[in-house]
Amino acid sequence: AGGAGMIGQRLAPQQHDTLDGVLEPAENPRLVGHAAAASMLAQAYRSGKLPHAAIFAGPPGIGKATLAFHLAHHLLKYPKMAEAPAELAVPDASSSLFRQIASGAHPSVLHLTRPFDDKNKRFKTVVAVDEIRKVSQFLSLTSHDGGYRVVIVDPADDMNTNAANALLKNLEEPPARTIFVLIVHAPGSLLPTIRSRCQMVRLGPLGEEELMSVLEATEAPPPEDPAMRTALAERAGGSARAAILLTQYGGLEIAQALDALGNAPRPDIAGVHRLADAVAGRDQAIQFDIFNRRVLDLLADNASHAALAGDLGRAKALSDAWHEAANAIVEAETYNLDKKQHALGMIDRLNTAMRPSSWRM
Repeated sequence: AGGAGMIGQRLAPQQHDTLDGVLEPAENPRLVGHAAAASMLAQAYRSGKLPHAAIFAGPPGIGKATLAFHLAHHLLKYPKMAEAPAELAVPDASSSLFRQIASGAHPSVLHLTRPFDDKNKRFKTVVAVDEIRKVSQFLSLTSHDGGYRVVIVDPADDMNTNAANALLKNLEEPPARTIFVLIVHAPGSLLPTIRSRCQMVRLGPLGEEELMSVLEATEAPPPEDPAMRTALAERAGGSARAAILLTQYGGLEIAQALDALGNAPRPDIAGVHRLADAVAGRDQAIQFDIFNRRVLDLLADNASHAALAGDLGRAKALSDAWHEAANAIVEAETYNLDKKQHALGMIDRLNTAMRPSSWRM
C-alpha cells in the first residue's frame, strides 16, 4: 500500500489485506518514496547485473510490493536491457501492459500470496506449498517474447516450512532471465539458506511528507493541523498502510483507547467492554486487526524500554506476554474464536503485563 491512491474500478484480485478504496500494489501506478532503490534496480537491469533473486525488506505498508510490480512493469516494457532507461519507468495506467499485470493476467508475472479458501470462505493464514508449486509450472512455459519472468512472493514471511523449502529448490537452480522478488517484513524469519541466495534491498519507512502525499490521494485526507500530522506520522511508523488504517478505520481511537487502558492504574471495566465491542463486530475485521497489532506493539515497545533500562525481570515478563498474545491471535484466526472474548483476553493480558505487581518478585 506504499503508494496507496484513490480507486475507480478494481483491476487486481482481492487479497487477504485488501482495504476498501485503496489500490492494490499491482494496480498502483504511483510509487511514493524508495527512489534510491528504484534507481539502483533500473541501473542493474540496464547493465545486465540484475540479481536472480532479491529480498525487498522493510516494515509492512511502505510500498515494497508496489516497487516489485513497478520493477516487473519496467522489465516487460523494455525486454532489451541495453535499451532500458536508467530510471524505473512510471507505468501508464491506461496501457494494456499495466492493465494485464494489475489484473494478474500477464503470462510473465506470477504473484504468490495467501490464497482464498473456498471451503471456509476466508483467506488462508499462510502461503502453503501448493502456491510455491505454481512456480515450476510457471517457469516451464517459455516466456512469450524471450523477455524476463517475474515471481513475486508477497509476503514471504507468510510461507510455512514446506513452502520455504520448495522455494529454496527454485532458487538453487534459477532459470535465465527470471527474477524472484521476496517481499519481507522481518528478514530474520526467513531460512538463512534463502537469505543467502538473494540480494537484500532494504527499504526504509516513509517520511512525514511522503505519508501525507499518500493520504492526500485517499478517501480520508490527512489532518490540516501540523501537530496532528506529525503525531499521525509518528504513530504510523512510516507505513502508508498504517496511516490509512489510523485515519480511515478508527485506528487512532483504538490505539488511544488501548494506550489509556494499558496505563490505567486500575481496570476501567466499562471502557474495556466498549473497546472490545468496537473491534469485535461482524464488519470490524480491519479494526480487529488494528487492535491486535497495537497490543503486540505496546508489549514489544515496553519490553524494549525495560531491557534498555536494565530491568530484565520486567523485560522478560513483557516478552513472554508478547509471545502469548501472538499465539492467541493465531488461535483466534485459525479456530474462528469469539472475537469479543479474544479482545477481552488481550486487554487483560496487556493490563497484567503492564502493571508492576505482576513482574515484581
